Amino acid sequence: MQEQGFDAWWPSDALAVRGYVEVLRHYRRIVGIRRQLRERLLQQPPHVFIGVDAPDFNLDLERDLKAASIPTVHFVCPSIWAWRAHRVEKLRASTDHVLCIFPFEPDLLAHHGIAATYVGHPLAQVIPQEPDRQAARERLGLDLHRPVVALLPGSRASEIQYLCARFVRAAQRMRQREPDLQFVLPAMPAWRSRIEAIVQEQGGLPGLCLIEGQSHTALAACDVTLIASGTATLEAALFKRPMVIAYNMHWLSWQIMRRQKLQPWVGLPNILCQDFVVPELLQDQATPEALANETLAWLRDPARVQRVQQRFAQLHDNLLRDTPRLAAHAIEEVLAR
Repeated sequence: MQEQGFDAWWPSDALAVRGYVEVLRHYRRIVGIRRQLRERLLQQPPHVFIGVDAPDFNLDLERDLKAASIPTVHFVCPSIWAWRAHRVEKLRASTDHVLCIFPFEPDLLAHHGIAATYVGHPLAQVIPQEPDRQAARERLGLDLHRPVVALLPGSRASEIQYLCARFVRAAQRMRQREPDLQFVLPAMPAWRSRIEAIVQEQGGLPGLCLIEGQSHTALAACDVTLIASGTATLEAALFKRPMVIAYNMHWLSWQIMRRQKLQPWVGLPNILCQDFVVPELLQDQATPEALANETLAWLRDPARVQRVQQRFAQLHDNLLRDTPRLAAHAIEEVLAR
């Protein structure tokens, strides 16, 4: 958005926290930003406010703006179908219209009296339906003939804290069993030095290509990815890559989240396919040994890889829509009312 000429009033990474205990550490700052933003928008009302994701931040703000007769649109339906279903009441009080990225969501919201439009998933337009693995490997300087594992431990500070060392230790175990393996780890610029330090603390990782950004290139280049639960898992699915989904967080945050879960799956590919098409290793299950075993299992079963690629190709087709046009049209209708 900044590249398109938008002004950032606050840095976006101020909201890049996840989990209950983790949010508490940043609570005062986040609430302060929301309060200042609310006051600014109430003093200079926009024609429409579009909250993008971040429901815990945006919905309270949208509720106050809507009460002041400012039209509100929320882009990305909160995952009320997966956990914290009670948020549907807040969503109804906060927004005039929801732009949904999954096809089943508008009907679900309609049952609760919430206007919504399915606009497709923007990533389905960005990611090619047939990714070019060879071109991606050439771009990263990887050997074209040796298998590649992409390590994606997440983009938040808490994810780096709880997952990065586990992923490195898992990769070390994989390398011991398969010395030909190459690893690629895309890091946000802000976390690169921390990730480099973690790799060194764990004794190093031969065959590691550590890059800044370029997560899509890493996913296009790899044969399999070990990946943190989150939007990146859907990106991996759209790249038609088999994966092992992992997550670990503060034990108290995990206990709270586990009790509010409505489905047996956590990873988006599994939720959308309504099946355990890829393994999920969460919290205590996410040991380096288990992560290594599940990741190597993909490399040793080409038929299984082909089956999951077919599932992911169908998923890509289901999510592919003209998202910008559909979203713009829905927002225009809100403005017209």
